[in-house]
Amino acid sequence: DGHALIDLLQRVDESPPEVGQKVLCRHPFQESKRAYVIPTHVEALYKVYWADGRVTQAMPSLDEVRERVQNSLKTLRQDHKRTLNPTPYKVAVSDNLYNFIHDLWLQNAPIGELS
Repeated sequence: DGHALIDLLQRVDESPPEVGQKVLCRHPFQESKRAYVIPTHVEALYKVYWADGRVTQAMPSLDEVRERVQNSLKTLRQDHKRTLNPTPYKVAVSDNLYNFIHDLWLQNAPIGELS
């Protein structure tokens, strides 16, 4: 219906999802929460404006930022925007990023000792 369904976080070396191609979306912390999504529209949201101590591209004006935010809000369903008991908007991670995060946790989490 043209409304935003989910935002997907991926590792920098991953290819973005493709329209019409099934992609696995995972909850970042709850292993059993996962779903396949077949996107009808894909939009890259992350843009680098500053890297290696210098500006990499022209910064948008305040009017451009305002317009982008207003257009972005139009893509959300009404139940996400209502003031009383709004539906949380879903943000998922790719399977690759999920595994990376959990591997880091396991490598760095202290291991208890029982005796």
